Amino acid sequence: MVRVVDAEFGTTPLERLTARKIERWLSRRREEGASNRTAQKYLTALSGILSRAQRVWGLQHNVADDVDRPRVRPSSKIDVLSPEEVWALVRAVESEQDAAIFLTAAFSGLRLSELLALGWRCVDFERESIRVESGFTLGREGLPKSNRERAVPMAPEVLQALARLGQREHWVGDDDLVFAGELGGHLSPSKLRIRYHAALDAAGLRRLRFHDLRHTFGSIVIKRADPVQVKNWMGHADLKTTERYLHYKQRGDEARLLSGAFSAEPAAESVPPTVSRTDEN
Repeated sequence: MVRVVDAEFGTTPLERLTARKIERWLSRRREEGASNRTAQKYLTALSGILSRAQRVWGLQHNVADDVDRPRVRPSSKIDVLSPEEVWALVRAVESEQDAAIFLTAAFSGLRLSELLALGWRCVDFERESIRVESGFTLGREGLPKSNRERAVPMAPEVLQALARLGQREHWVGDDDLVFAGELGGHLSPSKLRIRYHAALDAAGLRRLRFHDLRHTFGSIVIKRADPVQVKNWMGHADLKTTERYLHYKQRGDEARLLSGAFSAEPAAESVPPTVSRTDEN
């Protein structure tokens, strides 16, 4: 965080720093793909630097305190699309590449930054796996958010979508990006979000965040895999983060446990086979 702050304000005298300059900086970070939570962390880091300047060097005022903190939805409250809604979203997209990136996000759980940095050499069709080696944030590539690489199983639907995308004329070499811009470079995260929301509207779906496609993956696979597997696939640092999805699994399983419990007629197998119904009383 301090590295990002220093890159923007490292040569600016603290006395000349204003709330307006900080607001413009945070706005640019969000346009480049930073979430409100990340922007809030940037502001906290900057505020800490200025607070130290007040204590040590006598800075008169911490202007970061004058900036409204970006609103962050509690992480425990998530919303997801159903598989049917994901397909409706995909069908509403005109671009084959956008359709593939939305599908991959929802059925592989990659973060937006990881999708933007995904290269063809990381797509292993033979092993049906995607290696997540980097993320594209603030205009450059680096390690994924978890700071470690991981492998994610590639669902057949994702495999087919990426295989079709790999048949395009350009940008299909091992060193090329899977989801490439017109000149082969990285897609703009802000423009991609705009197209994503337009597709949601076209499909008649509610306005969810792009990151909710990742939550969609977690809510689906938790029904088939144990939490530790899901944690590894999603690159969570803490199992508690993965356990947010458990209520989706429990909701379905618990309903099946109650199947038939409130029916008017008792199940036939509940009557001992050696006792006739007329002799039960």
